[in-house]
Amino acid sequence: MMKHKIYAVAATGAIALSLAACGGGNSSSGSNAGSASVPTVKLMVGGIDKQIYLPYQLAEQLGYYKKYGVNVELSTEQNGGVGAEDAMASGQVDMAGAWYVHTVDFQSKGKDVINLVQLSGAPGEREMCGVNSGVHSAADFKGKTLGVTDLGSGTDELTQFVASKQGVTKKDYHTLAVGAGSTAIAAIQRGSADCVMTTQPTVGALLSKKLAYTAVDLATADGATKALGGDWPAAGLLANASWVNAHEDAAQKVVDALVATMHWINTHSAADIADKLPASYVQNSTISKDQYIAGLTTDKGQFLPDGIMPAGGPKVIFAMEKGNGVDTSKVTIAGTFTNKYAIAANKLEGFTTTTTPAGADG
Repeated sequence: MMKHKIYAVAATGAIALSLAACGGGNSSSGSNAGSASVPTVKLMVGGIDKQIYLPYQLAEQLGYYKKYGVNVELSTEQNGGVGAEDAMASGQVDMAGAWYVHTVDFQSKGKDVINLVQLSGAPGEREMCGVNSGVHSAADFKGKTLGVTDLGSGTDELTQFVASKQGVTKKDYHTLAVGAGSTAIAAIQRGSADCVMTTQPTVGALLSKKLAYTAVDLATADGATKALGGDWPAAGLLANASWVNAHEDAAQKVVDALVATMHWINTHSAADIADKLPASYVQNSTISKDQYIAGLTTDKGQFLPDGIMPAGGPKVIFAMEKGNGVDTSKVTIAGTFTNKYAIAANKLEGFTTTTTPAGADG
């Protein structure tokens, strides 16, 4: 088989993990293991039916968790409930499908949460503004009510950063928690929010109902670079470093399954992907399957085929955090993520990786 080359940044976070000291070939999750050889991992996703998080469920649908020897118990956060990243940080679940930025937030508060594999290089978000809002860029945010999934969420932080790029501070606009899907759509429909930061398939629903238009596009790498100044690594796999240290084998198997899924996404169409997902994800009261596929076709480029952290991406995240007032003085870029598992997973799939010197991101 011909080997494919993937150019990657080094596994910079691996040093901080001290994985070799605690890892083991037969280690199982802190959750009840299905058997001595097949670990069970509890993984909560920050909205499992959102397109930005589709790889977690798709891996299950493709049978990849089973193929790579791990039993993954998937769950999803609920509107108004505990966030996936908070459930992970508190030990309610082992891993979280959430944004990389949360590693910086947690580490700034003394919690050693790390990112094990990067699934997207752009937020996959759009600032969707009501047809009568008068908002056409972040410069128009002043005096407006802007919807985010929840207060303090990644979309809240991202909204602040987008605004700051246009000289608008959080004090200049009002923030409203609107969730996603039907609740976000209702906020626009009622006029309780002028705009909402949201993803597909909610974006497609708002467009099809002619309720809103895209004022700021962060769904692709090009859009993120234009609005944010570079790649903005979003969806990733987060875990407490202490859990990873004790369950290195289980962690590797989950990453193996997800990297295999990312390669599958890269070589299949949006229609192929939609056909594999649960029917309720791609067709429901807010969107048709054709609309779902159209949105995914447009935004599919956000997904990374190899699970490797984009070079330079963490610097953009750190710049955002500092701009939003997060104290990152005791947080290092190298300590927030590792490419170790993704590199190993790519080799397992028959893909080679070429790494740059350690610290190239820092």
